[in-house]
This record gives sequence, C-alpha cells and structure tokens, in this order.
Amino acid sequence: MVQQRIFRAVIMGPPGSGKGTVSGRIVKRFGLSHLSSGDLLRANIKAQTELGLLMKSCIDQGQLVPDDVISRLVLTEMRSIEQSSWLLDGFPRTVTQAETLDGVCSVDTVINMDVPFQTIKQRLTSRWLHLPSGRVYNIDFNPPKISGLDDVTGEPLIQRDDDTPETITRRLRSYENQTQPVLEYYRSKGMLETFSGTETNKIWPHIQAFLSKKLFPQNDKVVGKA
Repeated sequence: MVQQRIFRAVIMGPPGSGKGTVSGRIVKRFGLSHLSSGDLLRANIKAQTELGLLMKSCIDQGQLVPDDVISRLVLTEMRSIEQSSWLLDGFPRTVTQAETLDGVCSVDTVINMDVPFQTIKQRLTSRWLHLPSGRVYNIDFNPPKISGLDDVTGEPLIQRDDDTPETITRRLRSYENQTQPVLEYYRSKGMLETFSGTETNKIWPHIQAFLSKKLFPQNDKVVGKA
C-alpha cells in the first residue's frame, strides 16, 4: 500500500482505554509515524534535557506541566517527521494545545476512544508496567509472554501504587474534565470520530475500516487484508 498524500491523525482516550494498543496497530497497519507525548516526556527526563529538567521539576512538585512546555516538546519533535504521515498520541490535552497545533499544521482526523469508566477501572487494577519504556500489560487481555517480565527486555514489570479504584476514579474524572473541551473543539470542526465499546479487539475493526476509507478511498477492499 502506498499513501497518496500526507495524513495526520490525533488519537484520544483515557488511561486504560486501549489507546496504546490501538496506536500500535494503526502504526503497523498503515505505516504512520507514531509520536507519543508520554514517550517524549520520559525520554527528555531521562536524557536530562532543558525541557526534561523543567518537566521533572513540575512533576516532582505535583504540578501540571505548563501548556507551552508540552507544546514546545511535541512541536520540536514534529519537525523531524513533518514530511511523513503521523499519529499523535497524548497531545493535545487542552484547547490551548489544540490551537497551538492548528497553528503549525492541519490535522485530518481525531480518533476518540470511548470506553466505560467501569471497564477501565477493571483493566487498570490488572495493569502492569515496564517503566523505562512505558509498555503496558494487562493480565486479563494483554499478558506478558513470561509472567512479571517485559516481552522486549526481560526486565521486571511493576504495578503502579496509584492503580487503586479510588485513585483511578479521580484520574478518569480529571481526564474527562481536562479533555472534554478538546473533544468539543474538534467536534465543532467536524473532525472528531468516536469509537465506543468495552473490548479493544472489537473496537479496532471499526477504527481500521474508518482509516482505510480515509487513507485509501478508492480501495475499500484493503479493510479485509489485516
């Protein structure tokens, strides 16, 4: 498959929605470059860059990283893939960030993963992480090949201290309050496409079909070749 034009998409969804899994499938299936704000944040903190130190200071003090800092981080990285089709994951999270993004490029579509909070709470309490890479496993539907170990490095997995039902509820409400205006922003522009469900494997075919029609409007048969 060869894309005829540059295609730019944003994917949104709360923690535990399956957004990371779907992002990986989109990248593999359609050949988009994947830009994750979370991955960038971790890499810059680890490398102790100027932005990384600034973000670590905010996080250590329990503060939100300012919009302009996150925007600088993501937009700087975007320069390296500006001639590529890409999937933006974890950004924008505020209307200010969305407006900043609009100022530098045109986004084709915004994929919103709508998963019930109760489903997410069940997932997150079964979640294990490989902290250095950000890879996420779930003992119910995405377990590691060897229990307790990362598939790629073989290093131990951890469970987050704040993956408790009460803390998860607060995090989900915080996400909802922060990103609802962003969803409305993109909905008003006619760019938002929402996919609802409780199982990633059942949501994915709909996302794949949607992107196939967007990327290859003359060849809907591509959907059946996953």
